[in-house]
Amino acid sequence: MSVRKRMGAIGLVVGLVAGACSSGPSVAALKPIKFQLQWVAQAQFGGYYAALDQGYYKDAGLDVSLLLGGPQVNNVQVVATGGADIGTAWLPNMLQSREGGTDLVSIAQIFQRSGTRMASFKDKNITGPKDMAGKKIGSWLGGNEPELFAGLTKAGLDPTKENIIKQNFDMSGLLKGDLDVAQAMIYNEYAQVLEVNNPATGKLYQPSDLNVVDFNDPAVGTAMLQDQIFARSSWLSTGDNAATATKFLTATYRGWIYCRDNQDKCVQIVLKAGSQLGASHQAWQMNEINALVWPSPGGVGQLDQALYQQTVTIATTNKVLKAAPSPDAVRTDLAKAALAALPSGTDANGAGFKKATVTLNAGGN
Repeated sequence: MSVRKRMGAIGLVVGLVAGACSSGPSVAALKPIKFQLQWVAQAQFGGYYAALDQGYYKDAGLDVSLLLGGPQVNNVQVVATGGADIGTAWLPNMLQSREGGTDLVSIAQIFQRSGTRMASFKDKNITGPKDMAGKKIGSWLGGNEPELFAGLTKAGLDPTKENIIKQNFDMSGLLKGDLDVAQAMIYNEYAQVLEVNNPATGKLYQPSDLNVVDFNDPAVGTAMLQDQIFARSSWLSTGDNAATATKFLTATYRGWIYCRDNQDKCVQIVLKAGSQLGASHQAWQMNEINALVWPSPGGVGQLDQALYQQTVTIATTNKVLKAAPSPDAVRTDLAKAALAALPSGTDANGAGFKKATVTLNAGGN
C-alpha cells in the first residue's frame, strides 16, 4: 500500500531506543522528540531507523521516538495538532495542510527527486505521456496525480478527456490487464510486478518486460518533491526547539549517510524494527530510496529551489494548492546549520553513489 494515502487517527509509537553509548549524554539528560513517519516500518524511512539504531540521536542529546503511520494515520495532521514534534511527508501534502490553516513549515528536503513512475508492459508501447492517449491510465488520485496530469498536459493531452481510472494501491489492475499503464512508486509498487511470475515464461517478470515513464526525466520534466521534514512554526519558535530540530537533522543526515554506505546493514535494521515486508523487497526498496536521496548536489537535506518552484507550479496548476505558498512555508537555515554540523570529512553529497543490483524473490521474500 502507498504511503501517500491520507488517513485519520494517531499513529502507534515504535518503542525503539538508541543503543547505549558511554560517551553520550545520560538518559536523564536526553530531550524527548516524537517523529511522525508517513507509513509503517519500511526502508523508505531507513535513515531515521539507522540514526536511532546507531545512536546518532542519542549522541545529539535526543531521545527520539518514531511514530508509525499507517491506514488510520494522517501523518501531517498528527504534527499539525501537536501529536508529534517533527514529521516527514510529501512536500505538496504539507503545503496543502498549511494552506488549510496550519502553521507547518518545511525544514529539510531529504528526497532530491521523485519516486513516482508510470509502468506498463512492453506490448502497450507506452514510453512517454504522449503514448497514453486513448489508453486505460491508472492513478491513485486523491492528490497523487499532479505529476501525471502535468505530464499529460505538457504532451498536449487533456487529462480530463483521457480514460483515467482510480487505481488500487497495488499493481493488480496492471497484472490483470484492467489498466494499460499504472502508477507505481519505484521503491514499492513497481517491485511488486517483478515479484510475480510471468505466465509466458514461468519465471518472475523482469524489468525488460516493462516500460517505465520517469517524471524526473527531462523529456517529461514534471517531477515534484516528495519526502521532506517539517514541524510547526509555533513549536520551532518555542524555547530551544529550533536548536533541537537542527540537532535532529544532523543526526538524521548521519542516518541517511549510514544507509548509503551500509545498505545491507540498513535493511537489517529496518527488518528488525518490525517491517512486514519481505527481505528482498526491503533490499530493493532501500536501494531505490538511496537513489532518491543520493546524490544530493547541495548536500543531504538541502532544498533545490528550482525543483521547489516546479513543485509549486505543478501543484497550483493542478489545484492541489489554490495559490503559491508564502515564503515562510519553507525555511532553509536549519538544514544548512545541520549540514555544517556534520563531522569533519563527512561525504554529505554522495556524488559517487551508484545503485546496487538487487535480486527480488517471489512475493518479495
